[in-house]
Amino acid sequence: MKVWLTGGSGMVGRNVQERVARQDGAAAGLVLLAPRHSEVDLLDASAIDAFLERERPDAVIHAAGTVGGIQANIASPVRFLQENILMGTNVVMGARRAGITRLINLSSSCVYPRNGQNPLREDMILTGELEPTNEGYAIAKIATARLCDYISREDPSFLYKTLIPCNLYGRHDKFDPVHSHMIPAVIAKIAKAKDEGAQEVEIWGDGQSRREFMYAGDVADFIVEALARIEALPAYMNVGLGYDYTINEYYQAVAHVLGYDGAFRHDLTKPTGMRQKLVSTETLKAFGWSAPTSLEEGLRKTLDFYRNGQSHD
Repeated sequence: MKVWLTGGSGMVGRNVQERVARQDGAAAGLVLLAPRHSEVDLLDASAIDAFLERERPDAVIHAAGTVGGIQANIASPVRFLQENILMGTNVVMGARRAGITRLINLSSSCVYPRNGQNPLREDMILTGELEPTNEGYAIAKIATARLCDYISREDPSFLYKTLIPCNLYGRHDKFDPVHSHMIPAVIAKIAKAKDEGAQEVEIWGDGQSRREFMYAGDVADFIVEALARIEALPAYMNVGLGYDYTINEYYQAVAHVLGYDGAFRHDLTKPTGMRQKLVSTETLKAFGWSAPTSLEEGLRKTLDFYRNGQSHD
């Protein structure tokens, strides 16, 4: 099966490529097409049509997106809404025009209401106000997911399904403090403290907010599995752990893996963000899958990538 993977240079995309390269299990026989932006501009529908006409893939994994942290989303809501909704529309409609009947769309847990009761179930989408700091991005992700759903409703032969991962970390993550998310930022912060002999590390807020982070290699495994069993997938499916940890526990786990024995100091003047965002895994468990990588194992693999710039799986 020839599969077009968008977003091949991102963390999820790179992990999917590593998974397919092993050519075992559900990945056996898959051939990935992962063109760069310079080869196929996802903001240009005609470029997508030309690519699909030339390569004729059998399926699509849409993992591309304009992404960024809270500050970037606040500063550029027009860009995050417009580019993500255009990419999603161009990829999904391009696939439909080309007659491609299998498509996996990667969404985000930010599609859930900001005040939704945890754990967040798939049927809670569009039942409440979104988190204002990334509302534009969330609207674009909801629109793309709904488009996939509508296409499948109009013609059930088109199996266009949306996966909603929880927060991710792992190999090919970004460790620059300006652009990184929590776990890679904590790894970089504690590694620097250890290297410099610092006696304490600062934690923003009280550290009691809870977060759910899955190892990106596990998400890649599931994407490949989901593509192989796409007929059995519902229109929307969370991909998460079903449990979470406090910010303090993540700092402690990273310190343990790094061998850092310094102290932690809480800056209570800094923001803590949402107190919890945990996705429901009831549908995922019914599908027969759970993430195999423990937090410690995932952190060790991520640290290895951070230190060496390559994986050794």
